[in-house]
Order: sequence, then structure tokens, then C-alpha cells
Amino acid sequence: MEQDLVLVIDFGGQYNQLVARRVRECNVYCEIYSYKIDIEKIKAMNPKGIILTGGPNSCYEEGAPTYSKELFELGIPVLGLCYGAQLMNLILGGKVECAPVREYGKIETFIDGSKDALFAGIPDSTIVWMSHNDYISQAAPGFEIIAHTADCPVAAAANEEKKLYSIQFHPEVLHTVMGKEILYNFVRNICQTSGSWKMDSFVENAIKDIRAKVGDGKVLLALSGGVDSSVLAALLAKAIGKQLTCVFVDHGLLRKNEGDEVEEIFGKSGRFDINFVRVNAQERYYAKLAGVEEPERKRKIIGEEFIRVFEEEAKKIGTVDFLAQGTIYPDVVESGLGGESAVIKSHHNVGGLPDYVDFKEIIEPLRNLFKDEVRKAGLELGLPEFLVFRQPFPGPGLGIRIIGEVTAEKVKLVQDADYIYREEIDKALAEYKKEHGTDAPWMPNQYFAALSNMRSVGVMGDERTYDYAAVVRAVRTIDFMTAECAEIPFNVLMTVMNRIINEVQGINRVLFDMTSKPPGTIELE
Repeated sequence: MEQDLVLVIDFGGQYNQLVARRVRECNVYCEIYSYKIDIEKIKAMNPKGIILTGGPNSCYEEGAPTYSKELFELGIPVLGLCYGAQLMNLILGGKVECAPVREYGKIETFIDGSKDALFAGIPDSTIVWMSHNDYISQAAPGFEIIAHTADCPVAAAANEEKKLYSIQFHPEVLHTVMGKEILYNFVRNICQTSGSWKMDSFVENAIKDIRAKVGDGKVLLALSGGVDSSVLAALLAKAIGKQLTCVFVDHGLLRKNEGDEVEEIFGKSGRFDINFVRVNAQERYYAKLAGVEEPERKRKIIGEEFIRVFEEEAKKIGTVDFLAQGTIYPDVVESGLGGESAVIKSHHNVGGLPDYVDFKEIIEPLRNLFKDEVRKAGLELGLPEFLVFRQPFPGPGLGIRIIGEVTAEKVKLVQDADYIYREEIDKALAEYKKEHGTDAPWMPNQYFAALSNMRSVGVMGDERTYDYAAVVRAVRTIDFMTAECAEIPFNVLMTVMNRIINEVQGINRVLFDMTSKPPGTIELE
């Protein structure tokens, strides 16, 4: 059965991955494309619906991102969000101006129109998330105003006959109370999709696709032991078995004891029917990183060395036809390949790698999945929960959790500090659950220690020290595209601080990073 598709056309807004993520939550497959996508390509994909995202520009200014009027004449339902709503109305004959009152944050919105379509099941008054300087001062001809706020006369407008909808607020963010329901109404009811996008069907189809593509060829996979590569290994193992060789490169930038743990799970335990090779390349990486401080340069060096090691291992193994990579959808979008959003990271599997790769082809079976979808696929494949739900760990490892030059000494410092921090957080979470019977309300989705490049004077015993400051971080997030600081109890932080300073020689100060994403990233670098 052909999969229903909803397209998200990206105009550069910060929440655009969230739009696609919310559509997937409605069990509808969704892909993000830049506003530069050709109209003929859209026609060829035959989407069930199209969503126009927000963006930072004013749509009436010269050179602002736009699209042809033909998009709204395809007979396909279109939903415009924020900038997308303004652009839709401007193109179709409405008027957009600088708003006399800028709206930002949680705003009470009043539903004016019919509740048979977009606002079915939505109360007469609801809280939404607004973020705009411009506003639709006059809806396009044929559009009915279906919602307003105290300061925004066109909070939503619709042309029901042509199934065109524009809403000034952001339904994709959690701050919009009924946002999920509004998007569900559009993608499931208005677009008339079947809601068949589920992990069991993905796994089944992915296995068929892998077998068809690989044939009797051999596949080489970089197995880090992280969630993405582990799920990919299980998927490939189920599809092609011993045709797969997994190479685990221990670059010396892993968490404490992690190298041995990866080998135990994937190599010695026999849990996976694969060829497993461990390469101990610690000194090689340290030599390459000597004297390098700039984060992007470190990422590129680490990524390039990965490819070089794989090429060497491929020659030892014999003919290798495919290099498999655990690229996932946020990697694609944040690397600037899936939409119009700014490039945030270069060391994803899709970026920061050298042009020359000595393999027939790269395969990326997970590249259309978000992180939580990857986890669901892992469970569907029978992977144990402790592996599926382990914390994310960046490809460059501790190379980007060490600010400044990477040395073996610094790696040891951050490994020990990180081990203590995660141990104490895990202990506190277990104690809370035992006492209260539920997960702690402050439970973070990711928590780790990093090493700053700052050294400061301290006093330990009767001696002065001049050592490094460790930085501990904990964030709460649903999709790892946005994140906020987790409120770790102060007594837990005090225990962490005391243990790190007392047990890790070379660190005399512990800092707690409270920065959200955005404006920061989850990693420090």
C-alpha cells in the first residue's frame, strides 16, 4: 500500500522540525523540503497535504522567501503557520503589515468560525503560542476569519471550499494547548490520510528495501553502541545477517568503560548475528587532535578519521559494497539538506565528511526517522530497553565535551567526572521512584559532564591548586530539537560537586549549565 505523504515546506523558522514531528505523531508520514522545491516535484510526490512553516522574514519585503500561486491551485489542502499563513494570504490577494502590537508567548485566542474542520473539538477560547511582528491585516478574498485575539484580528482564516487554512500561531509547540488536536484535524481529517505510518510497517518495509538494495553485497557499519547505530545494526542483521560487518572504532573519546561495554554487548554476548571488529585507535586520534581547539575543526578531524579507519578495515575484510550510517532525520535537516533552516552542526553522518569515500554506496535506512521513532523501531526489532533508551552521545564523543584542545589527560578527567555525575543522577532518580512510585518530575532526558577550558585557583587541604572547572548539564526535552534545563535538586548537585572535586584529581570547580536550546545547543562545545 502506498504511504500517505504530507509535505512541510520550510521557510526557515526555528520550530520547523517540530511541525514534521507532530504530523508523525498523528501516524502520518511527513517530509521537510525547502521553499525552493520545484512545483513539478511536489506534483510528482502527490502529497495528501502541504504545511507552510514559520520563518524570520517579513513576507512583503523584497527578496523574502516566497512560492508561486500555483501551489494553492493544486487541489491539495494547504495549512500555513505564522509566516506561512501571512505568505498564503499575501499571495492570494490579502494584506500583511507590521503589527501595531507585537504578540509573543501564550495568548488567549477566540474561535469565530465553524468547528467542522480545522477547529473541530476546540473550545471557544484556547491558549496558543504567538511569535510575530507582522500580522494579516486583511484576509485574502474567499477566506473567512475563524479566530482572533485581542490584538490580532486574523489569528486564523480559512477558504473551506479550496481547503486552504492559515493560522498565525504555532500549533506545533507544546505551549499551544490544543495544538496537537488542530494539526490532527488538518492532516487526518481535512487531508483524509489513513494514519498508517507506524513502526511495525516501517521495520517490515525497511528490511525488504535493504535486501533489495544490498542483494548479495557486503555492508560495513560504524557501530558506536549508541541508539542510532545499534538500531541500525539490529535492522541490518535481521535483513542480511552475516553480510554485515560492524566496526567499532574506539577513538578514546567514549564515556568511561564504554568501549568494553560495547564489545561485550555486540561482540562477546552473541546477541547479534554479525561480524564484529573492534579497532583501538585512541593514540591515532589524540595525535590528530593535538593543538586543535576550534569545535568545527575537531568535528571534521574526527569524522575524517572515522572514514579513513573504515577504509582501512574494508581493505582487510575484502570487498565491501556499502557503508551503512545511522543518519536520522534531525541530522538531515540540521545539516541543511532537508529544509531551509540554518546549518547547526557539521559533524552529522550527512555532513563534515570528506568527499572521497572508498565504497560503492552509502545506505542510511534510518534517515527519515526522528529519535523517538528510532527507539520505537529498536523495540520492534527486539533490542533490550536499556540499550534503546540509553542517553544520546554525539558522534565526535568527548571531543566536543572538552572545550579547547583534546588530550588523554583531559579525556580521563571528563570521563571520571561524567561517570560520577550520571551515577548520582541515576541514584537520585531510583530513590525518588522507590519512595513515590512515579518518575521524578525533574527527570532529565540527557545529562552529562563536560570539561571547560577555564582553570582557576582553588584550595585543597593546605595547598593552592590551579585546575580545571567541570560543567554538568541536564536537560528535559521531548524530541531533542528544543530543550530546557532540568531542575536537579540542590542536594544532588552538592553531592556531585563534592564527589567530583574529591575524587577527580585535576578538577577543583564544578559549574551547572542552565542554558536552554535555543539559544544554546544541548552539547557544550
